[in-house]
Amino acid sequence: MINLLILIFVVGYLFIVLEHYISIDKSASALVMGVLCWTVISQIFSDSNWVNEQVLHHLSEISGILFFLMGAMTIIELIDTYDGFEIITSQIKTNNLLSLLWIICFITFFLSALLDNLTTAIVMVTLTKKIISDTKIRLYFVGMIVIASNAGGAWSPMGDVTTTMLWIGGQITAFAIIKQLFLPSLVSLIIPLIVISFSVKGNLERPIKKAKVEENLHTALQKRLVFFVGMGGLAFVILFKNLTHLPPFLGMLLSLGVLWLMTEVFIKSRDEAYKNKYSISRALQRLDMPSVLFFLGILLSVSALQTAGILSDLATFLDQTIKNQTLVVSIIGMVSAIVDNVPLVSAAMGMYSIEVYPTDNQFWELLAFCAGTGGSILIIGSAAGVAVMGMEKISFFWYLKNISFLALLGYFSGIGVFLLLA
Repeated sequence: MINLLILIFVVGYLFIVLEHYISIDKSASALVMGVLCWTVISQIFSDSNWVNEQVLHHLSEISGILFFLMGAMTIIELIDTYDGFEIITSQIKTNNLLSLLWIICFITFFLSALLDNLTTAIVMVTLTKKIISDTKIRLYFVGMIVIASNAGGAWSPMGDVTTTMLWIGGQITAFAIIKQLFLPSLVSLIIPLIVISFSVKGNLERPIKKAKVEENLHTALQKRLVFFVGMGGLAFVILFKNLTHLPPFLGMLLSLGVLWLMTEVFIKSRDEAYKNKYSISRALQRLDMPSVLFFLGILLSVSALQTAGILSDLATFLDQTIKNQTLVVSIIGMVSAIVDNVPLVSAAMGMYSIEVYPTDNQFWELLAFCAGTGGSILIIGSAAGVAVMGMEKISFFWYLKNISFLALLGYFSGIGVFLLLA
């Protein structure tokens, strides 16, 4: 039955990869794969009550991620509805594509350390859509945003869920991880940027702005309030988690609720047409729910593999077969491009005790870097990549052909810098 479980995952994975060739939406494939994986799990283990407990346990974690994602996407859509992103796009004056690429990637890199790589990827892709109308050019920018957001998230204790796990678990401390991983993470972005710079040429043709209506539908003050309250709400999620120790999705929902209340005040005295255009219901209608369901299917599948012990067995196999810990961690990072990095890091935390590898040991620091940046190698290897894949309809093979090699170069360059600094 274990072999059947692996077969279902591999076949489902192939259906997702071949989405554009078989004309079947990846979300449908992911959902079928996720449910079938758990169906096999129910046959592997005879205790149905235990299996149901495992499903609910993993569902609580998955739903937290999905609510976090939907909350962040709704806030972004609300900001966009009120033209809030013009506050940033109006400050980016350059029309040179190469300069713009470097500016966007560095904003992404530092913003992802403050917010997190998933939220930052959503924000920056939305911004890029506002600036670049040419889809072919924009895809390269979006691919680099995935690399930049994951690189930026790796060196911050709050930038990536796996780094946060290690931080909360006591394997790393905030100051040490910033000190040790900032330069390797920066290099893992700069190397791909340098390489892609040779093929990015020309000037930008910005999207044609809509003609200004004589009567402003909403005031400049409202636009600024929605932007700063929305962005502040995204950043507040980190503080909320640290103060309350509650799941991050609750902080995201609180931020969304506050922004919702504020926009309700803006529209309460306006006519029905205005309310329909600027209410939160309009933002919710624009959410890409197929992408959310795709995320659900992927996480269900991975949690089934974790429950069956396949991921733990893989980590044990690597540990017993390869004696070099640096190589083991590097491979774990590359595997996280295929399988979600959260259960992989969770398995590693269970395999290696703090007694053997104490707090701030190089093993944990390298694990944080590899798990964070390794997901950039494939588009479905990270939460940021999955979200971007849905937002821009990037195909698996396009990313594999045009971005994966750049991410791989950055990945190994960052490991090299880490070893030199160690």
